[in-house]
Amino acid sequence: MHATRRWSMRPVSMYWRNELPSILQGKKGLVIGIANHHSIAWGAAQAFHAGGAELAVTWLDDKARAYVEPLAAQLDVSLSMPLDVQEDGAMEAVFAAIAQRWGKLDFVLHSIAFAPGADLHGRVVDCSRAGFAQAMDISCHSFMRAARLAEPLMSDGGCLLTMSYLGADEVIANYGLMGPVKAALESSVRYLASELGPKGIRVSAISPGPLATRAASGIADFDQLLSDAATRSPMRRLTTIEEVGALCAFLVSDVAASITGDTLYVDAGYHILG
Repeated sequence: MHATRRWSMRPVSMYWRNELPSILQGKKGLVIGIANHHSIAWGAAQAFHAGGAELAVTWLDDKARAYVEPLAAQLDVSLSMPLDVQEDGAMEAVFAAIAQRWGKLDFVLHSIAFAPGADLHGRVVDCSRAGFAQAMDISCHSFMRAARLAEPLMSDGGCLLTMSYLGADEVIANYGLMGPVKAALESSVRYLASELGPKGIRVSAISPGPLATRAASGIADFDQLLSDAATRSPMRRLTTIEEVGALCAFLVSDVAASITGDTLYVDAGYHILG
């Protein structure tokens, strides 16, 4: 038998600096969803910065701010602000600040999702009206709102990215309510891509494999899901936030100028197994 190859991933900053330098030079982008250094949004922010982009980042609340601001300082971000998408006017304030500072926006990364624990851990058929509405508002509708606010700032075109998961397409044990919510998000991506395409604004969803992030920790038996994905994926490993970030940086670059409306998987091939 052949031993399973152990892959050593280079830091994303090294990858971009050595192989695709300055691919995002001059671009300005907003990153929504950094919670800590394990966040997918943090992997993307590092790739954007390494590619030469100027960034604005947000944090959810004061607790998250303590983790996000030191990370933002590493990237010399131009703007950092609180953003609770359930708070009236909060998202509008972020985009107004961007308009005042930059007058334009080239890309937005939306990497937030939430469902109340009681609804997430129960059966979909039993989910509450309030829980479903909250999950849809935070995880899906907030992306539509971000697109609407970004549109006037993308007069020269741009790119909108959001994060999905395989549970949008097939039943994943314990993913529950988030499955229908992510399915709605992926459908929204297609409609937004169609509506905004004539203005040169591209819209895509990224579907990473299971990752040990703060958001994912709320899923029951998540450690087992991680283990199964690493064992069963064609590459016999999990993906990393650095690899997800590299894909994000590619998608918001001009190199990906004709890619829109799709869900792109970065999961070591796990999604092909069915």
